[in-house]
Amino acid sequence: MDDYLVVGQIGRPHGVRGEVSVAARTDEPDRRFADGSVLDVRAPRAGEGTPASLTVAGTRWHSGRLLVRFVQLNDRTAAEGARGWQLTVPLDPSDSPDDPEEFYDHQLVGLRVEDSAGVVRGTVTAVEHGGGQDLLHVDVDGHDVLFPFVRELVPVVDVAGRRVVVDDRPGLLEGGAR
Repeated sequence: MDDYLVVGQIGRPHGVRGEVSVAARTDEPDRRFADGSVLDVRAPRAGEGTPASLTVAGTRWHSGRLLVRFVQLNDRTAAEGARGWQLTVPLDPSDSPDDPEEFYDHQLVGLRVEDSAGVVRGTVTAVEHGGGQDLLHVDVDGHDVLFPFVRELVPVVDVAGRRVVVDDRPGLLEGGAR
């Protein structure tokens, strides 16, 4: 599977000319949603008429929401059909964010999960981006465990060393050491 970065998700239509609200999932919305940018589409229920990509025709902020016009969505019906589509960009596996405290999902997947004593507790299998906080999916003895990805509980992310260190509180990581 190609590496990609989710930069947004299309929400409800705004008006009758195909403009949609977009929940930005990037710290660089001006760059990612610049006029002429081409974003790949990952539709939960892809069907006939689902484009492989969308081209940004224009953006604006309205009441704290990002509103985007896409060349391919020219009326409210088309905009309604796009609700829920994820917008992605291809990602070079060697890329990393400018901020050393930020990580792309592909950098975290596959890392060993160790407790503060250095005992391997599992492996990161995915990252889930939620409204309140991000969650790491950790394979612990064959079970998928959701672990809050916050500094207080994940004080060390060592991408080069292929590990994360977690402050395992009772009940957060079920399962034994490997």
